[in-house]
Amino acid sequence: MADSPVEISAEDFARRHAERDVTLVDVREPAEYRAGHLPGAELVPMRSVADKADELPRDEPVYVICATGNRSRSMTEVLRRAGVEAYSVAGGTQAWAAGGPGRELVAGPRATAQV
Repeated sequence: MADSPVEISAEDFARRHAERDVTLVDVREPAEYRAGHLPGAELVPMRSVADKADELPRDEPVYVICATGNRSRSMTEVLRRAGVEAYSVAGGTQAWAAGGPGRELVAGPRATAQV
């Protein structure tokens, strides 16, 4: 893990997200999350990341996202120090949404849209 890149491009992440369920942690503030987040993203605000690290999987990659990639990159470092194979999604939710059709955001307090 020490030699692996800290970031993954929004395009590479979109492929992985489409292929299988991934663990995705959104480190923004609750109001930002409610305004629009990636489907399946779980909210863990920055101030809680270190405390929640033990609850994250150790047997699969964990992807970390914020609005533009700055906060997620620093929180990825925190998670890696805690033994989590974490990767920051470069460009954050802005890069995701700019990717076009199929990259919609979910609004509200839940990881997925209410049916």
